[in-house]
Amino acid sequence: MKYTAGKTSTWLALRNPVYSKLWFAMVISGSWMAAQNTAIYWALNALGATTVLISLMATVSALPGALFTLPAGAIADMVNRKKILLAVQLWHASIAICLAILWTAHLLNPYLILTGAFLFSLGFAFSAPASSAAIPEMVSAEELASAYTLSGLQMDVSGIIGSLLGGLLIPLIGVSFIFGVNGAGFLLMFLAVLQWKRVRAQSNLPLETFFESLTTAIRYVRYTAGIKILLARHALFSFFISIIPALMPVVGLRELHLEASNLGYLFTAMAVGSVLSGAFAIPWARAKYSPEQITTGANLVLVLDFILMVLVHQPYVFLAVAALGGVGWTVSASELWVASQRAMPDWARGRMNATVTMVAQGATALGGALWGLAAHGFGVVPTFLGAAGFALLLMVLVHVVPALRISIDFTASFTFEPAPLVLLSQNLAPSRLPAPRDGPVSITAEFQFDPARRDECVDLMREARLIFLRNGAYRWHLYEDLEQPNTFRMEVVVSSWKQYLLGIERLTKNEKDVIDKLNGMHIGPNPPDTWISLSADSEILKKRVQAVHAQRLACDDSGSLTTCILVGARQNQLYQPGKLMRVLRSGDGAIFQAVDKSAAVIDRDEQRAVAPAANT
Repeated sequence: MKYTAGKTSTWLALRNPVYSKLWFAMVISGSWMAAQNTAIYWALNALGATTVLISLMATVSALPGALFTLPAGAIADMVNRKKILLAVQLWHASIAICLAILWTAHLLNPYLILTGAFLFSLGFAFSAPASSAAIPEMVSAEELASAYTLSGLQMDVSGIIGSLLGGLLIPLIGVSFIFGVNGAGFLLMFLAVLQWKRVRAQSNLPLETFFESLTTAIRYVRYTAGIKILLARHALFSFFISIIPALMPVVGLRELHLEASNLGYLFTAMAVGSVLSGAFAIPWARAKYSPEQITTGANLVLVLDFILMVLVHQPYVFLAVAALGGVGWTVSASELWVASQRAMPDWARGRMNATVTMVAQGATALGGALWGLAAHGFGVVPTFLGAAGFALLLMVLVHVVPALRISIDFTASFTFEPAPLVLLSQNLAPSRLPAPRDGPVSITAEFQFDPARRDECVDLMREARLIFLRNGAYRWHLYEDLEQPNTFRMEVVVSSWKQYLLGIERLTKNEKDVIDKLNGMHIGPNPPDTWISLSADSEILKKRVQAVHAQRLACDDSGSLTTCILVGARQNQLYQPGKLMRVLRSGDGAIFQAVDKSAAVIDRDEQRAVAPAANT
C-alpha cells in the first residue's frame, strides 16, 4: 500500500481542531512544568538540601507511578476519561499555586518540595492511562500515528523550551513566578480538555469491574512469557537510566561548579539529543537493524555516557555528553515501548501500558534512591563508574548465558488477529442462557491421544493452559482417565458467564491454531466431547437452617398453609409459626416448602406471602 506524503506527515493530526488546541496547550503547560523542574532543583540547592535529598527527587517523582498507575489504568476503563483529565489539571494547578505561595511566604523547605513533587507525580500517574486512551477518541484512524508522534515530540520540545526558560528567568524573577505561571498553564490545559466533546463508545459485552480489571491484568502478565520479558527489560533499563536524573544535577553543582540556575542547560542538551535521535537516528537504525540490536547499541552508548559524565569537567563539553545521554535514552526507550505495544492485545492495552509504566517507575524510584545513597557514601565518580561496569556485565551475561537471554526481537512477528473459539462454544437455548454475573462456569473437553504422541500432546496442553489462563480463566485442570489410558479431560473454569464470553472474544487466530491442532490430535471417531456447566453451589450454600422464633409479619391462610416472614431475617428465610420452611428455589419469586409439603411463592421485595403454590 502506498501513502502520500501528507498522510505520513508528523503534523497531520494538527488539522484536527480539538487535538491541535490540546497539543499547543500541552506544549505551553509542559514548558512551564519543565521550567518548574529546574526551579525546584535551584530551590533545593538554595535551601541547603543534601545530596541524598536532591537525588530523592527522582525517587519521589517515580514512586506514584509505581504505586498507582495500574489502578489508574483500571479506573480509566470505567470512569469518564474526560472527567479524569479535567480533575487532574485542577489538582496540578492547585499544587503549583500552593508552592508559589509558600515560597513567597518563606515557608517552603526541602521536605515540602519533595512532597509537592510526589503530589505532582500522583496526578500524572492517574492521568497517563486516561490520556493515552483518550487520543484515539479525539482523532481519526488516519491521524492516530501522527497524534502519538506529536505527543512524544511535545515532551521533547517542552523540555527544551522549559529548561531554557528556567535558566533565564530564575535569576531575573525568581522561582515563585515560575511556580505560579505553571499553575496557570494547567488551567489552560483544563480549558483545552473542556472543549473535547467525547462520544462514548458502546461495548457489546458488559465491562469488567475495577477488581476484575486488576485481576485480569495480573493474570495476563503471569501467564504471558513475552510480557514478562518486556517488563524485565523495562525494569533493568529504568533502574540504570535513573542515575542520570538522580546524579547529573549533583555533578553539575558539585563537580562542574555550575550555578543552580544553569542546570536547565544540562536538561536542555539532553532534550536536544532526544529530538535529534527521534528525527534521524531512530528511522536510520530501524531500517538496518533489529530491535534487539538497536537497544544493545543504545545501551552501550549509555554505558559510555556514564563514564564520560565523571571524566569530563569542562561545562561546554559536558553539554555534548548530556546530549549523548539523551540520544541513548530516547533510542533505547523508544524501541522498548514499540516492542511492548506489539506484544499487547487491544483488549488489555490500557492495563498493560499501566503495568509497564508501574514497573518502570518502580525501578526508577529504586534506582534513584540507591544511586543517591551510593553517591553519598562513596562519591559521585565511583557510583557512575560502578553503574557503567554493572550494566556492561549484565549486557554480557544476557547475551552469553542462554537461560538469561531476554531478547525483544520476538515481538516483530506478533499478531493479535481475532478468532472465535469454536471448540468450547455451545449452542444454548435462549431460556438456558445465564445472566452475565452467573458463575462460576466450567468448560470441559475430552480427548483421546495416540500413545506414541503423548509428549507432543502434553506440550500442546501446556500451551493451551497458558492461553485459557491469560484470557480470563482462573483455574485449569487436566485429568487422565484411570480406566482408559491416554484419555484426557481438560477443564477450564471462569468466574462468570461474562468472563466466558470475554474469553471467547479475546482469543486470537494464533491461539485458536493451537486449540485446532490439539483438536486434530484427537484419535476418536468423533470430535472431542465438550460440556459447559454453570455452578449450582450458590443454591446449596443459601440453604442455611437456623432455629429462630418467628414473628408474624404478613400471613396467608389459604388452604392448609399458614406462612409468615421473619422480621429482620436474611433473604430467603421464611417460617411457618412453629415450623421451619426450606428454600426450594432462590431468586425473584422464590419457592419455599413447608413441613406439610405445601409451598408458597414469596414476593421478597414486598416481604409478604402472595400466594400458595402447587405441591412440589
